[in-house]
Amino acid sequence: MSPRRAAPLEVIERLRAAGCVFAEDEARLLTAAAGTPAELEQLLGLRESGLPLEQVLGWVEFCGLRIIVRPGVFVPRRRTGLLVRRAARLLRPGSVAVDMCCGTGAVGAALLAGEPGLTLYAVDIDPAATICARENIEPLGGIALTGDLFSPLPRTLLGRVDVIVANAPYVPTDSITRMPPEARLHEARVALDGGHDGLDVQRRLVAAAPEWLSPGGRLLVETSAGQAPETLAIFARHGLSPHVTHFRALDATVVIGIRSA
Repeated sequence: MSPRRAAPLEVIERLRAAGCVFAEDEARLLTAAAGTPAELEQLLGLRESGLPLEQVLGWVEFCGLRIIVRPGVFVPRRRTGLLVRRAARLLRPGSVAVDMCCGTGAVGAALLAGEPGLTLYAVDIDPAATICARENIEPLGGIALTGDLFSPLPRTLLGRVDVIVANAPYVPTDSITRMPPEARLHEARVALDGGHDGLDVQRRLVAAAPEWLSPGGRLLVETSAGQAPETLAIFARHGLSPHVTHFRALDATVVIGIRSA
């Protein structure tokens, strides 16, 4: 294996001056991505302007995969790996799954990579997101659709979906101004804004999910630790038997609900 390409000290210093916490790591990635000094200068200028590193590079590592990231599309976070791991345990060859509010399609891509016999649909309301998701999941056999929650899915899937996974927007509207500028300024608001308490999209999603789930099917929703009690209550109100799982190291929380047989 060839040694890692060293990042010039000047690049590290410029990234530090721009406020990049992990300047050394970012410098190595940018240096490796640039074919010429001119390309490095262009990439560095984009990062210094505040563009998220993942959008500068055009990819992010997620669950061992290189996921394509396009401008304006929500960048998958490491914490969402918990959603993937919990969903992957439920899948078998021939299972039908939906990656709802899919963004880049990272969750769907990770599930397809782990279970190639899966039938997977990825849905997002933002056309820019589904264009990006298509690049990530179609080579693995997935289908990306644009629309509001379940509306673009074929009606033949009613009562036949084994697993629905959703990293729906759950940031309260008033909290968006306090988010890091990489998210607040460079990711679509529709991918972040969950309404007054952050749970508006979850409420609509959970209300509609039972008619799509097969008997014994599961809905898995990423949420925050503070919101989890209300998310659990939303699941229970719509007839899904819920439980919550946390992974403190990633500050990750997922609520899982089962449709009764």
